[in-house]
Amino acid sequence: MAHILLVDDEQEIAQLVRLYLENEGHTVTTLYDGGEAAKAIDQQEFDLAILDVMLPGQDGFSLCARIRQAHNYPVMMLTARTEDTDKINGLAIGADDYLTKPFNPLELVARVKAQLRRYTRYNQGQPQPLEQLDIRGLRIDHEKHECFLYDQPVPLTPTEFDILWLLASNRGRVFSAEELFGKVWGEEYLESNNTVMVHIRRLRAKLGENTRKPKFIKTVWGVGYKIE
Repeated sequence: MAHILLVDDEQEIAQLVRLYLENEGHTVTTLYDGGEAAKAIDQQEFDLAILDVMLPGQDGFSLCARIRQAHNYPVMMLTARTEDTDKINGLAIGADDYLTKPFNPLELVARVKAQLRRYTRYNQGQPQPLEQLDIRGLRIDHEKHECFLYDQPVPLTPTEFDILWLLASNRGRVFSAEELFGKVWGEEYLESNNTVMVHIRRLRAKLGENTRKPKFIKTVWGVGYKIE
């Protein structure tokens, strides 16, 4: 079972979420202040973080960025605001998922399970096919969950790695945003969902891509994305 960091200044919501997660067998560290959460991130080991956006001390975006400086465990953002810019900002700095308040606690638990499955599969030694891909200096090791560009490590979150591996292991095939979302997130895609676009943009940035002439992840306009 996982050790989960839960940060939300609305104590009733935090305690409800904690109860649902503990019923699944997880250990939950619950904090209500961004400053205290920052200390916990630096001092403790977690398997997943659930962060409210609006917090005293430090906001959830700052905490997510702090996690991504040293850790690759999944980060889920919670917010009462519904603007797409909030969602895009959270995903752009490294969040793996995003829920808008009010939310169904059972949906949150299901999403936690999905994120932990992905993280555990790549980081806790479950057997994977021994496969490596090398594409023009981009080397991806599926078993070790490692990515190198010209022999320099590229730090990827589990979600980013899933997208890159799917595209790279199906070279030449175009995947629509709907198809990528279904295969990587395992959920139904909504037309207003910018998640795939934001993750592709973040992947390109980590690979040092020229957006006008990308070397690896190419856009087929009106269709989707591919790696040739």
